Amino acid sequence: MEEKKTTTKGSVIIAGAGPGDAELITIKLQKRLGDADVIICDRLVNHEIIHLYARKDVLVINAGKQGYNNASISQEQINQLIVTHALEGHTVLRLKGGDVAFFSNVLDELISLKEHNIPFEIIPGITAAAGASAYTGIPLTARGYSQGVQWITFNPSADFTADKWKYITAANDTLVFYMASKNVIHLSELLLNYIQDKETPLAVIEQATTPQQKVNITTLKQCSIDFKEQQFSSPSLVIVGNVIKLHEQFKWFIGENSGSLFNEL
Repeated sequence: MEEKKTTTKGSVIIAGAGPGDAELITIKLQKRLGDADVIICDRLVNHEIIHLYARKDVLVINAGKQGYNNASISQEQINQLIVTHALEGHTVLRLKGGDVAFFSNVLDELISLKEHNIPFEIIPGITAAAGASAYTGIPLTARGYSQGVQWITFNPSADFTADKWKYITAANDTLVFYMASKNVIHLSELLLNYIQDKETPLAVIEQATTPQQKVNITTLKQCSIDFKEQQFSSPSLVIVGNVIKLHEQFKWFIGENSGSLFNEL
């Protein structure tokens, strides 16, 4: 006898899984992991979260979403997966690394859900910058060091004008660059044109909050020398600013293991 297909519309949870440490998730996400019939997750989600809190019969779909990787599932395909499973009556958990709204394609997914009248909720997560800041002892703002912080993406398609760079650097804020480690030397050379203090510290933080965490520190002036031909593990975050000087005094978490935590299963 064939199983009858449900006609009841499901729902979608869009949630941030945090920067890597499996304990850095919200209580709400922990509960929703147990409710999900289908989990669609990005590459930078620590799968230990799913093993710990999801049902054993949950369908897990790895969506990839790795920068500079053409083999990743396209955003259009992800949108369709979410909609298809929700329209089949399932509770779908769309699990993103970090927070759902920091440099992710959440808008595309929300538009698709609204177009199909699928109910949804959004659960925030700890973004990579907050995790990296906490686990390296580098407060992004600190009295006497920086009164503000800017979050910016920088990749080969980031075609900023000179006026844009002047605006970014004018306030002497801490600058946090997502998706920048592959082009960090080019980034430092650009910043040298606009930041007066050439000895301003620059840090590349690899796989923050995980046992694979590694902190690489130089200055804008020395970046092209110190990081020449160096390859950084993904995900990596670039921080520029005097707050980096606080790292040696307040570092408390030391990575222990080699390799990557974020390989697809």
